[in-house]
Amino acid sequence: MNAVNLLDFDLEGLAAFCESLGEKRFRATQLFRWIHQKGASDFEQMSDLAKSLRAKLAGRAEIRGLPVISEHVSADGTVKWLFDVGAGNAVETVFIPEDDRGTLCISSQAGCAVGCRFCSTGHQGFSRNLATGEILAQLWHAEHSLRLRLRTPAGERVITNVVMMGMGEPLQNYSALVPALKVMLDDHGYGLSRRRVTVSTSGVVPMIDRLREDCPVALAVSLHAPTDALRDELVPINRKYPIAELLDACVRYLDAAPRDFITLEYCMLDGVNDGDEHARALLALVRGRLPCKFNLIPFNPFPQSGLRRSPASRVQAFAAILQAGGIVTTVRKTRGDDIDAACGQLAGEVQDRTNARRRMQRAPIRIEPVPPSAPR
Repeated sequence: MNAVNLLDFDLEGLAAFCESLGEKRFRATQLFRWIHQKGASDFEQMSDLAKSLRAKLAGRAEIRGLPVISEHVSADGTVKWLFDVGAGNAVETVFIPEDDRGTLCISSQAGCAVGCRFCSTGHQGFSRNLATGEILAQLWHAEHSLRLRLRTPAGERVITNVVMMGMGEPLQNYSALVPALKVMLDDHGYGLSRRRVTVSTSGVVPMIDRLREDCPVALAVSLHAPTDALRDELVPINRKYPIAELLDACVRYLDAAPRDFITLEYCMLDGVNDGDEHARALLALVRGRLPCKFNLIPFNPFPQSGLRRSPASRVQAFAAILQAGGIVTTVRKTRGDDIDAACGQLAGEVQDRTNARRRMQRAPIRIEPVPPSAPR
């Protein structure tokens, strides 16, 4: 009989598993704490579990992390792991230390099927969804290995924030994502605030509505263009869920969100989406309609993209227009450049079954004039 990976369970799932062994619910809570709070992988370490339960678990269950292929540490302290997820696939996970927080960027898929033009992962193609245990194994390994390395006092967390912004579109792996989020939020697990767990999406509208009902955490939306014509080119899922539908879903999400705004991500591409007219069109799009904050992301070039990073002066001018229009706007600080760990650079190793490389060798992006913004 194949051993069950206990990283695949949220607390409710683990309680059901323990009941199937004839054990009471409080045993699941004990087990859950050993796994996620203490990082234990050996049932014999779990000293307050009855010997009879440890005997039942042996052979029927395991705590199975992901093999680490490589680990790289940037000059700025950023850490990137490459994890083996089998069959020739590998995913990347990044830890970003800051003075007041430690953020872990987690992957949800081996590759990505959305195919955004400016994203290295999209050019790698798509292989498969990750299981809940594979999503959580990234957090489990990072938290407990960093505690040992940094000699963190007992009871203190190294990772205070999680962003589902690694490889993949999280909302296209919804059934595995939600149990993983619940473990991150559970006080017996990692005890993270809903405000400190962020799901980033390219705009899968029906799943945004489901997340609002099932597990509302902070939401970041990859917008990257103010018009459907341009967004169709940059973020192909826009052809299915255009901007108006996406913004309406964001407004609905705010009813349950832990924050009173949605973060809109915007990758700055030289000569493509970074003009003053684009900034003014964004203002016309969101002002009075969606409480939001813009996060402008310097593009991290890779050879296959055919795109360039907007000059810093252009990014600042763009931000100034949004700020003058009353929209909170930040420019993301690029971290981990020297180990290819910056936003949009995560590529891992993907056995592509979508022929992404061939599909994305397309004609240059068509840049159409942005219609003048209507006066407000």
